[in-house]
Amino acid sequence: MTAPATTAKAIARSPLAPASFPNMPVIAGVRVGTGQAGIRYRGRSDTLVVELAKGTSAAGVFTLSKTASAPVLWCKALVPGTARGLVANAGNSNAFTGAAGVEAVHRTVRAAAAALGCKDDELFIASTGVIGQPLPVDKLEAIIPLVVESLSETAWDAAADAIRTTDTFLKGATATASIGKATVSINGIAKGSGMIAPDLGTMFAFVFTDARIPAPVLQRLVKASASRSFNAITVDSDTSTSDTVLLFATGKGARHPVINSAADPKLAEFREALDAVMLDLAQQIVRDGEGATKFVTVNVSGARNAEAARKIGLSIANSPLVKTAVAGEDPNWGRIVAAVGKSGEEADRDRLTIAIGPYPVAEHGGVRADYVEAPVAAYMKNREIEFHVDVGVGRGKFTVYTCDLTNEYIRINAAYRS
Repeated sequence: MTAPATTAKAIARSPLAPASFPNMPVIAGVRVGTGQAGIRYRGRSDTLVVELAKGTSAAGVFTLSKTASAPVLWCKALVPGTARGLVANAGNSNAFTGAAGVEAVHRTVRAAAAALGCKDDELFIASTGVIGQPLPVDKLEAIIPLVVESLSETAWDAAADAIRTTDTFLKGATATASIGKATVSINGIAKGSGMIAPDLGTMFAFVFTDARIPAPVLQRLVKASASRSFNAITVDSDTSTSDTVLLFATGKGARHPVINSAADPKLAEFREALDAVMLDLAQQIVRDGEGATKFVTVNVSGARNAEAARKIGLSIANSPLVKTAVAGEDPNWGRIVAAVGKSGEEADRDRLTIAIGPYPVAEHGGVRADYVEAPVAAYMKNREIEFHVDVGVGRGKFTVYTCDLTNEYIRINAAYRS
């Protein structure tokens, strides 16, 4: 049974949102379009179609969920490869829908391939929304040809809008970089607000560049960049069935030296720009965490290695007790100690140090002798909070980004399907 369409409800914009959507340049070889299929929402766009130039390289990373959606499984089989288009819809994730879900993907692919004039295996599909309900694919089949007729090089804000579910603001980022003497551009859009604890990807992130980069190289770039961005955030510790990060390189921008390796020194500036775009998008997702009022940076150092630091950081960032302390503006550093201890990673109790913002709090197995709580409590009233934790056993470090946990998160998710 398919859920009835619902009128899009106005949700208060996150207090952590950026001031505005960025001014996104044209990416040569990319056109985007949106439409209202009415899959779940009335009165708003819910379908995105992207046309990509012939020869576009494609790469991606996806959820490791054992109940991954049919669109995820389709896309995983295509990367690294070539792409001519992308279709994404909001309101229904086409996850846990059995054979009907697979058929819905195939029907969507056939409709898009016909409209764009390409092969089925050049089409990427992404769906987000309610789990376990059949996707009304006939609505996608009807809207795709109409969207293709209205494709634009500049409608990036509309593209970001069409993929939203509970997001309160549009998420976009852009950067330029030099490869040799040529300047190339990178644009990215994303969606995500809840069910955010990615494993190689987050809800949705679609990144496009006009650089010419072979698909195998692109795959290594996106995997490395995701590990430092989308794999370094958490809102609520829940990994989605639909997590998808796709990176497309059209090769239609300024001519630059041939790239054959992700380690090529000529790619140094491009790698830095790609990392900046992906980290910006990932942090915007945290800033739009359902009900979030505070953005939290957890810096972990002194761990056995970087992966151990990451696990410790996520243990802190995912702790409901830590997150509710942040929401309540309570400098309860004991909860951080407990989260370090439950991570399963090595830590030296007597070398463990904790600072909340600029204030050292704990060291040598206990609270600092000169600790005064009043300025720390005042610091906790800020919109942006930082924790610094050194576990005293090695040189591994990692930074995780999260948000607080409020009553609004419960309200949003308790009513998500109704």
